[in-house]
Amino acid sequence: MDEIIRLVVLTGGLLAIMPVLLVITLAVSIERLYLLKKILRQGRDIHNQLRGVPYNSFAGLQKVEDKFPNTLQGRLIALAIIWGGEDAEEMEMHLEEEILDAMPKITRGLWVLDTSVTIAPLLGLFGTIIGMIQAFNVLSANGGPSKVTGGIADALVSTGAGLLIAIIAVYFVNYFNSLTRHIVHQLELIKLILINRTHGKGVGAEVTPISRFTPAGV
Repeated sequence: MDEIIRLVVLTGGLLAIMPVLLVITLAVSIERLYLLKKILRQGRDIHNQLRGVPYNSFAGLQKVEDKFPNTLQGRLIALAIIWGGEDAEEMEMHLEEEILDAMPKITRGLWVLDTSVTIAPLLGLFGTIIGMIQAFNVLSANGGPSKVTGGIADALVSTGAGLLIAIIAVYFVNYFNSLTRHIVHQLELIKLILINRTHGKGVGAEVTPISRFTPAGV
């Protein structure tokens, strides 16, 4: 414990910030990993269900929506049911609005990881500089080269801690950006499926559009 306190003092207290930054980075990463994986899994299940819905079957869409309440993709299905009686372009605009409205929820917290990637190495480097300044002060005061080299080595712990946090954060940033792109692609695919199912003329579909299905309570 005394050694840790000595290193914290040597780096001007910046080394003490590193564990806090690491905990925040890991907490945000775990939360994002759970949420994004959950959205992808739900989207995959909903996509498979929608592929089996007949064209112009609002009742079929309602059944899928009932199986996945309180989900982002389920909200798209609900909007498709509500606006399915309008023309395809107007319906698409409503679905696109819902997707854009959901983006902040999908990307929430990623700025924390971006900040960790940038600020952790800078804090570590700053702490090392402070430690080196103190080490050279020892040289000028006591003329002890061994104390200087030891002080520099101790100060480098701060840089190492900052780089470790940045490496963890940059991995999760890239991974979550990839998951986000997959989610957006999945939402766009579901949007197109909904438009096709409500306005398409699939095999065996009626030429004249059927009346709009309105679920209870809408």
